Amino acid sequence: MEIVIDNLKVSYNQYGEGKNIVLLHGWGQNKEMMDLLGKKLDGYKITSIDLPGFGKSDEPKKLMTVYDYVHFLHKLIEKLNLKDISLIGHSFGARLSLVYASIYKVDKVISLAGPIYKSEVDKTLKVRILKFLGKIPFLKPIKEWFKNFIGSSDYKNSSEIMRQVLISTINTSVEEDMLKVKIPTLLIWGTKDDAVDVEDARKVVEKMHDAALIEFDGLTHYAYLENLTQVVNIIKNFI
Repeated sequence: MEIVIDNLKVSYNQYGEGKNIVLLHGWGQNKEMMDLLGKKLDGYKITSIDLPGFGKSDEPKKLMTVYDYVHFLHKLIEKLNLKDISLIGHSFGARLSLVYASIYKVDKVISLAGPIYKSEVDKTLKVRILKFLGKIPFLKPIKEWFKNFIGSSDYKNSSEIMRQVLISTINTSVEEDMLKVKIPTLLIWGTKDDAVDVEDARKVVEKMHDAALIEFDGLTHYAYLENLTQVVNIIKNFI
């Protein structure tokens, strides 16, 4: 399905019935990555989104900051007439979810390894994503898509804006935003996450109003997929 927000075409999937959950993917990924989780969340109405610049959605015409993405997301949620939503985001999408919850009305929010502080550009991110996707059999089709995407002329020709977005994003700390979140918040992390250190989550969760941290020993930045069944049960008990 598609919708137009601020003259940008946005691709999204919607399925199920029940409480509204909006799924937001990580950097360099798409809604299909989050649908691996969403399809297991029976009893909920799931909306998974290709954020601008990713998947089948249009690339932004100019730099979008974290806050630009959040306000854009709010327009999309309003246009889709989604009420009483909970947000679940992975990595970049988790960062957006937490900032969104600090500004707009949300029932609950789940951060799956969302970056909190400023960080350096990770030049090996694509390599690590490919290695992970190749390890799990049902993710191999996504690995092939990802390889094609990062090697395609479309990506190379349109990536200048997205490189600016990435630099802006990693130079943005969202700790202060997280401390403004008053709703129930759940952080889920793998202790072997080498993209976003679990220690960051341990530091901030103690300062938050109504938050808890669940750690999966030995799992990585993709803990939500590596232990999908347990994460689904945790989400159902939380939301």
